[in-house]
Amino acid sequence: MTTAPAVLTTNLSRTFGDVTAVDSVNITIPMGVITGLLGRNGAGKTTLMQLLTGQQFASSGAVSVFGHSPVENASVLERVCFIKESQRYPENFTIAHALRSAADFFANWDQSFADTLVVDFNVPLNRQIKKLSRGQLSAVGVIIGLASRAELTFFDEPYLGLDAVARNLFYDHLLADYSEHPRTVILSTHLIDEVSNLLEHVIVIDNGAIILDEDTEDLRGRMDSVVGKASSVDEFARDREVYQRNSIGGIASAVVSGLSAPERTAAQSLGLEISPVSLQQLVVHLTAHSLESASTPTEGISS
Repeated sequence: MTTAPAVLTTNLSRTFGDVTAVDSVNITIPMGVITGLLGRNGAGKTTLMQLLTGQQFASSGAVSVFGHSPVENASVLERVCFIKESQRYPENFTIAHALRSAADFFANWDQSFADTLVVDFNVPLNRQIKKLSRGQLSAVGVIIGLASRAELTFFDEPYLGLDAVARNLFYDHLLADYSEHPRTVILSTHLIDEVSNLLEHVIVIDNGAIILDEDTEDLRGRMDSVVGKASSVDEFARDREVYQRNSIGGIASAVVSGLSAPERTAAQSLGLEISPVSLQQLVVHLTAHSLESASTPTEGISS
């Protein structure tokens, strides 16, 4: 029997008046994969996650989670954890109250793991949440998201309030616990370089539309940077799709589509240095071209 994907959408759209926040999105996220949902501010990431967790109603199209609609569906939602940066709690809740409530809600809750995380993130259990610093509030969300061990867990940038040391602690705990207790995790973040080694799949959304939906391994070599004499860069880049070109004096660099072995040989024969483009740079270049495509319909990119 074939297992239903964790998430499946078909022509999913959400409009607010004359604004299309999510535009005909078709994605499939299999079970047991860490997926990065990436894009600029206002690209539609949060709205898409709200649709996937039944917090928004679709204007058109369909969404299924574990093979069923998530809207007002307790049997689905009890298997889902959605942690966001602006997480709200009852006014008088302490951290201890929040953790006890999470333990009652999530069937896979691991109290021992939660206790470990409380110590590691150094959060004061008996302090009221309304009196927490931004970093402490972020840590509470991270603890709940990790200790929930929900089959589908969304992290909508709740870790932005954490300092670099605490963020690395989150990444280490996530990867270690995911290895022992596989589940589906969706990370929405601007800190792409920090999480790139965690991601097995990448979805990039821009202006509400999906412009990239691929396994991370398949993205390796999607773009390369060539650097050298400006005349040599221009000669090599002629008739190629150039995502970005910069120059200082007589030296130039260009970001081009991934190079084949013969193309690498040709570049090296011109004295050019070749280096792969990072995932963060890839997303930046793709979204920049997406914006150009919207303003200039005759120009486009392949994704």
